[in-house]
Amino acid sequence: MPHWITGWTGSVQGPYPTGNASAQPDLRFAFPVADEGAHDQTFRLMVRPSLWGREARFRLSNAYGTRPVTFDGVHVGLQRSGSVLVPGSNRPVTFAGRPSVTVLPGEEVWSDPVALPFVHGEPDTGLIGRRLAVSLHVVGVSGPMTWHAKGLTTSYVTAPGAGAKGDADGVLDFPFSTASWYFLNAVDMTAPRDAHLVVAFGDSITDGTASTLNGDDRWPDVLLQRLQAEGFDNVAVANTGIGGNQVLGPADYSPQKPSAGGPSALARLDRDVLGLSGVTAVIWLEGINDLSRNGNASAEAVIDGMKQGVARIRAKFPGVAVMGATVTTALGSTGAGHGDAAQDAKRKQLNDFIRGGGLFDAVADFDRATLDPATGQMKAEFVPESTTGGPGEKLHPNRAGYEAMARMIDLSALLGKAKRAGIR
Repeated sequence: MPHWITGWTGSVQGPYPTGNASAQPDLRFAFPVADEGAHDQTFRLMVRPSLWGREARFRLSNAYGTRPVTFDGVHVGLQRSGSVLVPGSNRPVTFAGRPSVTVLPGEEVWSDPVALPFVHGEPDTGLIGRRLAVSLHVVGVSGPMTWHAKGLTTSYVTAPGAGAKGDADGVLDFPFSTASWYFLNAVDMTAPRDAHLVVAFGDSITDGTASTLNGDDRWPDVLLQRLQAEGFDNVAVANTGIGGNQVLGPADYSPQKPSAGGPSALARLDRDVLGLSGVTAVIWLEGINDLSRNGNASAEAVIDGMKQGVARIRAKFPGVAVMGATVTTALGSTGAGHGDAAQDAKRKQLNDFIRGGGLFDAVADFDRATLDPATGQMKAEFVPESTTGGPGEKLHPNRAGYEAMARMIDLSALLGKAKRAGIR
């Protein structure tokens, strides 16, 4: 049996357009009626696996749809530039041996394994940084679309009614671009049995708000770069952040009652952490949205939620290292619901627990990395927004801030427990 490691994730939320997308083009011509979703269209979704294997499989989700969605003409190839593929790299993808699959509302499905002829070695370090192009055709009308809003990666869509274009080379076939991912929420790769998966679980500061569009400089990306620079070529990093996410809220999340931050961390834990392949470590950074004026939770309630989540992770994956990340400051932020002293006092209380409460195996002190002690606010050089060039809002670090955060992660603490436990 092949040994699978999750090489990429895009945590699902929905329905489109509910969410906190960044640098999103105007999509009214691609999707004229949001509630109807895609209409006989092909998506070419660009994803960057953190580990490359000779075979891949793909998880398609209709978690927040309200009607069955049928996909056909699914293909996978290697991106050359834009929507164009490397010649000869594109391969068809099947589901239980069939070229099409229907995914019911609330459900998800894995594809069959597909060989990637352009991968040489396992893992193939020569493909580090390259993007995989996953093309899928929606038959008919999809209805409300399950998606991941803040992709910060350019993907492509055909015009409505264009039909199945997954086997096309991409020249002149995909006129619309998007900075989000749709329906696809995980890619697994075959890997050696000593491979490891680190899951970065969190909110917009893990999802990458204010980082660089197509720059791959969120803190989980920089962590991966550090690992690869240190020779850990058999370690993958999966980013399961959702912009606006909370540990506890909302209490009710559905296609009929969505919220921009997606389902709570505890509600999505099974899919976004426990349901991934090869997990050996988890870094959890969350709580700032719970403590905001919108979330209005107490530090004690967030701590209790984290205890529940960590207990579930350890029950599913005995021996896995769970690293807590301290919550970065939002004092003085111009972001809605953030910035006041009462929120900051709760944040400090939560951080005291993360550092000293004994729940976590190790701590990544992101607060110390980004805090200006003189003001209690984010360091000034971490505030300007990297994608839009705007002034920033003193809540989300920019590229420089994410690099400083990733520098605080102790690689030995992250991987050492898994190795000592003999996790494979």
